[in-house]
Amino acid sequence: MWERDSTRRLFFRVRTFAPSLKESFFIVNNLEIPVALAVGTPAPDFTLVGTDMKPVSLSSFAGKNVVVAFFPAAFTGVCQDELCTFQGALQRLNGVNAAVLAITADIPFANKAFADANGLQFPLLSDFTLATINAYDVAFENFAGISGLTRSHRAVFVVGPDGTISYCEVTENPGVLPNFDALYAALGAA
Repeated sequence: MWERDSTRRLFFRVRTFAPSLKESFFIVNNLEIPVALAVGTPAPDFTLVGTDMKPVSLSSFAGKNVVVAFFPAAFTGVCQDELCTFQGALQRLNGVNAAVLAITADIPFANKAFADANGLQFPLLSDFTLATINAYDVAFENFAGISGLTRSHRAVFVVGPDGTISYCEVTENPGVLPNFDALYAALGAA
């Protein structure tokens, strides 16, 4: 729902889009605005550089469920909690034929240090051009109140084996973790 914050700026409070939802839209001044990445729509493909400086493409995971997790920045507390939670759930996710791809605007060297420091065994991908962040419509401009700094919102998409989005969640606040229980339920890993 659209709400106003304490400064009276209008913003949209994004919630989880259930797998049964076929079309999503925002309502602004009684106008429906379609969401490009609604459940049931094709996921934009991407090729990004991993921590080993090699390209990783979403399409290379065809036939699997893929958790595409956008996170604002390496070496921040909530991002560390989120990615370590995914690391702890890898066996559970592998059991339902699911892989995790984590995406941030950080450079590959920072992602590698972050992955090494936290024992992360799934790809951390660098979207330093913001192309994928923009394609998934999760750009967070002026992040942390820093003029001109664009990162991603904390967002989780599940791309099904057929390449369509079967679940998405964009948190209203980057300091809030995604709903892991809803995510696992969407994957059949509850």
